[in-house]
Amino acid sequence: VAVVGAGVSGLAATKCCLDEGLEPTCFEQSQDIGGLWRYTEHVEAGRPSLYPSVISNTSKEMSAFSDFPFPEHFPVFLPHALLLEYLQRYAERFSLREHIRFGSTIVSIRRHPDFATTGQWNVVTEAGGKQTADVFDAVMVCSGSFSEPSLPLQCFPGIERFRGQYFHSRQYKHPDVFQGKRVLVVGMGNSGVDIAVEASRVAAKVTISTTRGAWLLSRVFEHGYPWDMILNTRLMSLIKTNLPGPLSWWLMNYKVNQWFNHENYGLQPEKRYFLVPVLNDDLPSYILTGRITIKPGVKEFKDNSVLFHNCPEEEPIDIVVFCTGYILSFPFLEESVIRVENKHASLYKYVFPTHLQKPTLAVLGLIKPFGAIMPVAEMQARWVSRVFKGRGANVSPPVPPDAAQTKVDIFYPSSQGHPYRRVLKTEWLVYLDTLATFIGAKPSVLGLLCTDPWLALTIFLGPCSPYQYRLGGPGRWEGARHAILTQWDRVLKPTRTRVTAGSSSSF
Repeated sequence: VAVVGAGVSGLAATKCCLDEGLEPTCFEQSQDIGGLWRYTEHVEAGRPSLYPSVISNTSKEMSAFSDFPFPEHFPVFLPHALLLEYLQRYAERFSLREHIRFGSTIVSIRRHPDFATTGQWNVVTEAGGKQTADVFDAVMVCSGSFSEPSLPLQCFPGIERFRGQYFHSRQYKHPDVFQGKRVLVVGMGNSGVDIAVEASRVAAKVTISTTRGAWLLSRVFEHGYPWDMILNTRLMSLIKTNLPGPLSWWLMNYKVNQWFNHENYGLQPEKRYFLVPVLNDDLPSYILTGRITIKPGVKEFKDNSVLFHNCPEEEPIDIVVFCTGYILSFPFLEESVIRVENKHASLYKYVFPTHLQKPTLAVLGLIKPFGAIMPVAEMQARWVSRVFKGRGANVSPPVPPDAAQTKVDIFYPSSQGHPYRRVLKTEWLVYLDTLATFIGAKPSVLGLLCTDPWLALTIFLGPCSPYQYRLGGPGRWEGARHAILTQWDRVLKPTRTRVTAGSSSSF
């Protein structure tokens, strides 16, 4: 099996292949593992960057690989250096490095002439200026979706005459570039808000331009617990998926507005019922203190200023940061293998191309769930590796041409016609349960209620930490039960550095 990339998804793919007795060869163009979390290298090589203060948006217990918990002394939300250290520990624990070819760039992946019979792939790589061709029985594409920035300048009238500096968020390295400047951040995703907050510490003024607004979540949620350990539970998922749609979204929006009223801060999304959260702890206080201003969408750029919709005054600016996302592309694949049209691709369960004669190519990590990506990528890898091994898992070769319409996903009627970013946002726990069902690893709460009631209640009422998917089935891990029952201890360990009298129970 050829694995493309040694980031989060690539490491999980390599490990799961080994678990199934497959022979993975992982190709990584850099000189070490980590992908986007290797900040230093990105600065040097000009690859997609993460700025020095980047902190994970999901807690360590919800972000862990299912059979490898984070060390208890690690903070609850991890700076990039510690998350990279975790990945290095993971690679060492499962002896992954010996299966990785560093400094190897994928040139092309093409179907073998007898693909219809064998499902094999011709893979051409380049290392040290020399190209090498190999034949693989299967391919896992783990290259991510942050390689080609989307910068639709044609959508911003007057940008050609703007005399200031502008660039895509991919090029951002350090806030020093904003020293004393008037900054405009276009876009209100996680990157846009994080850059705006960091820029406001050194800039003269920072403005965020957003067309649709956004719901904002804090990492610190009810009673000071991590947001994802409160919201991503089986009980909460049951409520969200079984209540009538409008009532479910009203409940979520009510919870979000308990922190602060989004309408008063100019953040209220146009569609109140559609929750697209942004994680940031500082933005509301920065708006209150005038360090950041929220404005509507850009109408037109002038020489040294910008005009917003429904705002008569021009706003003087020096630097524009376009946080306008990325283009989904696979330059090493033929367009006929993964068809990307209007920013969406036809992938069964966001993984398998729907029209190939043999299910021997899979895409991992190409999804934006309302939760941590690491357990999702790992679950995809567990499913895919079993499909490659020939142990079934709900993929019938060949996948019929109309599978995109009939089978692509149980959470949306069809992936056809939906924008890429909307399609790939899905219910985290339901998606994990679906893939876990394919491989026989979904925990049975009712079954456990009879044999281990305390564990069953913890699984149902508590956070859906990834260890739940190692309680049984293939890949069962003996430490799963203990990891679940001690998860709150690992959360509180790094915060209770001063233990007070009568500390409350975490449960």
